Amino acid sequence: QVQLVESGGGLVEPGGSLRLSCATSGFTFRWFVMSWYRQAPGKERELVADISNSGGITNYANSVKGRFTISRDNAKNSVYLQMNSLKPEDTAVYYCKAVWATASYWGQGTQVTVSS
Repeated sequence: QVQLVESGGGLVEPGGSLRLSCATSGFTFRWFVMSWYRQAPGKERELVADISNSGGITNYANSVKGRFTISRDNAKNSVYLQMNSLKPEDTAVYYCKAVWATASYWGQGTQVTVSS
């Protein structure tokens, strides 16, 4: 049974930090490209960052470059998103996604709210 479980979301003030985690099971994690997406109310889901199966290649949306860092631990079957200098416009539900060949899996999401 495939599972992706995000955690670490919450309420944070502008300028603050959060670290999201996505713990996975039920598939061969080290084969999969992992991504973080987010969806704000009334907006489409957008790619935030992704990381290659080995962790050697990362990509970021322009809106988060220099503030967010994606990483993975293949021994723990987990992917992370370190978010610094958070802004109100980062408020969204954050989802992790796993992709390999034709296989694609999503987590259930974790809410991040940036507000004073």
